[in-house]
Amino acid sequence: MALRPATRDDVSRIMQLLAEDQISDQRDDPDGDMTPYLAAFDAIAADPNNGLHVWEEDGEVVGCFQLTFLPGLLLKGGWRAQIEGVRVDRRFRGRKIGEQMLAEAVRMSRAWPECRVLQLTTNKDRRDAHRFYRRLGFTASHEGMKIKL
Repeated sequence: MALRPATRDDVSRIMQLLAEDQISDQRDDPDGDMTPYLAAFDAIAADPNNGLHVWEEDGEVVGCFQLTFLPGLLLKGGWRAQIEGVRVDRRFRGRKIGEQMLAEAVRMSRAWPECRVLQLTTNKDRRDAHRFYRRLGFTASHEGMKIKL
């Protein structure tokens, strides 16, 4: 088991993991045209403040997350780490893979110069995810809002 940077070849599998979620399956088609997802991967890979990571078990990608570092003026000019798209294959849940992935994200965030906080958003309907994040020490300190463009 190991966390590694994602490659372009992982994009299709990552999209399968993301679409496996009861909420994501309404937004993306992992069996459709991969062109927009590959373009997004290329943009992520080209940005030194951005990374897409996968967790492998016996050569199979079974988990993923995106970690982005954002500069800001708040927190004495500190950086924020934003984690998104955290998923573990349903067949591998209960094996502490999600915990290990989040522990790695925390480690990477602490290693980033001047990074002061690791934050995430999670859909209000993902109650199991909320319990998981709370158990790992995350607190629901803010209310997230979005507007579709």
